[in-house]
Amino acid sequence: MKTELQHINFPYQTDSQKEYDISLSYQLFGKHLFSAPIILVNHALTGNSNVAGEKGWWKQLIGENQVIDTNKYTVLCFNIPGNGYDDFLIDDWSDFTPSDIANIFLKGLEILHIKNLYAIIGGSLGGGIGWEMLAKNPDLAELFIPIACDSKTHDWLHAQCLVQKFLLNGNDEPLQKARIHAMLCYRTPQSLNDRFQNTFNLEKQKLESEDWLDYHGKSLAERFSLKSYQLMNHLLMNINVNDKDLGKIKARMHMISVDTDLFFPASEIRMCFNRLKAEKDDVFYHEIKSIHGHDAFLMEYEQLNYIIKNIL
Repeated sequence: MKTELQHINFPYQTDSQKEYDISLSYQLFGKHLFSAPIILVNHALTGNSNVAGEKGWWKQLIGENQVIDTNKYTVLCFNIPGNGYDDFLIDDWSDFTPSDIANIFLKGLEILHIKNLYAIIGGSLGGGIGWEMLAKNPDLAELFIPIACDSKTHDWLHAQCLVQKFLLNGNDEPLQKARIHAMLCYRTPQSLNDRFQNTFNLEKQKLESEDWLDYHGKSLAERFSLKSYQLMNHLLMNINVNDKDLGKIKARMHMISVDTDLFFPASEIRMCFNRLKAEKDDVFYHEIKSIHGHDAFLMEYEQLNYIIKNIL
């Protein structure tokens, strides 16, 4: 499996007319490029291009003899420039929108001489960027699987990202505090209540739930930079595909929601599905049942694998 980090460098002008030299890094998994159908995987907010293998964050889904079988497909994943995984950071992160990231990914495909993809798959922010890519190039992929995401950032999600922005602009442990707030949006009351049941840790003199939140806050601060998190939160806050462009997308679409998702509610994704279904025949809707909310797309692998296996 060819997994080393590779780079493409090119100049880019943002939609806001700012000039940048972009370092776009990516990884390839599975079959050699152009020897098999290509699946582009767009990573989520704190994800990266390392989707498969021993440390792959989606290894339960992608790999040898997995549902997305690297014996059968070429899997490509770009790093969102500025996510820090490749040490490339963006100081003026507000210059970029999901539309810009889509443009950059499309340019990356062009440089790699990839004209068509078998599929684009993305969860959360990654799915939002997939919507943006296909709105710009409706013929790009045969299949589109957006998971736990919509083609727009709706008011509730925008508000939560606004709180994140306020926390990230603070001076006292901004990353930790923002991550703790985010974890309460990624999960649900039932998820936390069922897991911890008010258990008190005598040694640490705090609730187990508080200890868990502290752990996630500190863990992210150790592996993620403030600039990267500010950029990613800003992108999540600004997904905004023109509804008129959605109907032009040629790909067969399979929209996957989570019934308890607080970030991208299933009801909103169903509304998008119903609008598209009125225009296209090859649009389908699937729903993961889980108490865990948005993070279910990283937890409920039995359901997700079953859904994607039937799609592919």
